[in-house]
Amino acid sequence: MAGTLNKVMLIGHTGDEVKMKYFEGGNCIGRFPLATNEEYVNRNTGERVSNTEWHNCVVRNKAAEVCEKYLHKGDKVYIEGRIKSRQWTGEDGQQRYTTEIQVQEFTFLTPKNENATSNSSQPQQAQPQASQAPAKQTSAPVPQSMDNDEDDDLPF
Repeated sequence: MAGTLNKVMLIGHTGDEVKMKYFEGGNCIGRFPLATNEEYVNRNTGERVSNTEWHNCVVRNKAAEVCEKYLHKGDKVYIEGRIKSRQWTGEDGQQRYTTEIQVQEFTFLTPKNENATSNSSQPQQAQPQASQAPAKQTSAPVPQSMDNDEDDDLPF
C-alpha cells in the first residue's frame, strides 16, 4: 500500500466540560475526555462485562469555542479526527507521554433540551419530538399487516 491513514471515529459521552486555553494571536485549544463503552458476555461465567475506554480529545480555534458553548459533561457526541502522540518533560524532570484525538469534525448527538435547565420554552421544544415519535411508531405496523391474507390481490 502506497499511502497511510490515520483516522478515528468515536461515539461516546463527554466526561467533563471543555477546558479552554487561549493563546496570543487569538488561537485557542479546547480539551475534554470522551468515554466509549464496550459490553460483552463472558463465555465462561455468563456475566455481562463492561469496559470503558477514555480518550483525550483536542479541538482547536472556532470549533473549540463551539464545543465550549454547546458541549457539556455527559453529552453524547460523534467525533472524527486523528491520533496524535506527544511527549514532554514534566516539572519533575520526568518524560511524559500522552495520546490524543485531534478532532477534525464533530456532531452533537444529545438533543438540545435534554440537558437544559427547566424553563418555560423547554416544554415547547419537547412537544414536537413527542409528536414525531408516534408517527414513526405508526409506520412500524405497516409491514406486519402485509403478512396478513388481506393483501392477496397484489399482482405479484
